[in-house]
Amino acid sequence: MLTNPSQVILRNSNLFENQNVLVINYEDDRLPKDLLEHANKVTALALDFHHHLQMESETSQELSLFFSHCLPNEELFDTAIIYYPKAKALAAYLINLAGQHLKPGGQLVVVGENKSGIRSLAKQIPSYFDKPFKRDNARHCLLYICELIDLAPKIRLDDWVSQYQLETPQGEITVCNLVGVFSEKRLDEGTKLLLSNLPKMKGRVLDFGCGAGVITAALLKEQPTLQIECVDINAMALASCELTLKANNFIATTYPSDGLDQTQDKFDGIISNPPFHDGLKSTSEIAKKFVSDSVIKLRRGGVWHIVANRHLAYSDTIEANFGQVNVIAENNKYKIYSNKFNKQTR
Repeated sequence: MLTNPSQVILRNSNLFENQNVLVINYEDDRLPKDLLEHANKVTALALDFHHHLQMESETSQELSLFFSHCLPNEELFDTAIIYYPKAKALAAYLINLAGQHLKPGGQLVVVGENKSGIRSLAKQIPSYFDKPFKRDNARHCLLYICELIDLAPKIRLDDWVSQYQLETPQGEITVCNLVGVFSEKRLDEGTKLLLSNLPKMKGRVLDFGCGAGVITAALLKEQPTLQIECVDINAMALASCELTLKANNFIATTYPSDGLDQTQDKFDGIISNPPFHDGLKSTSEIAKKFVSDSVIKLRRGGVWHIVANRHLAYSDTIEANFGQVNVIAENNKYKIYSNKFNKQTR
């Protein structure tokens, strides 16, 4: 089933006839493959690892699929399609990225739901494109087109990062936050409660949903011998985490994972301020799967330490998987759950 923006793209399939097309930030459907009914070749860049995995098996000579914040080459395209992102600040980056990979006179197509902020696109299009034209309005979505009229600047990540100092219970760290990655430029309440109640950890530790790497950096500040692996589903978050580690002279491994599926072997600890949203919707299924998968991934005696909003129903799932629920700290918004995995409770 195609999402509404994807359906609007296919309504305008004549725009892509016999072209070499780049699709950026595509959604959870098979639009890149469907475009091959009209385009000669399609290259699709996913910023969401789950979306990439959904399409990965369809790779062919005519369909190239990548997960990253950028393409691994300098190929130029006749048309670039952008799915307008939920984070408005990210839109400017994606527009620049598209412009960098368009041939002179190449076509930019931007599609998004009305509520996404796409109505302000005309104000966001830089001078190296002509004025965007509203081509379609259907399924609560808008589709704009414009043409590359000048050379787009090469992207340097340093131009798209916000770097700032953050005071944590473990000391000051430098945070590098790329556009599109959540940041308040201060320690959010949940993470502050988590870091204020850190257990002593050892060995191999997983930071699940690492974001810009705040938890990992704070952990390594206090416990520098830890072997930390940082996973996230978002390409911009992983790039931010890598920049944060470099800025603080810390070493950790970063890689994409859809939940815990791409992690290998077992861990001595799992720590997280876990995500509980699927798009714009909050879902308990993410939380439940995270808990049950964590038990499988922990060594005996391994520490499981997370912060969660009070309203999320974690307790029953934790008790079912760990055998007991340990809330070691809480306030009016958050709880800290901290359990040790006992083999007999599996």
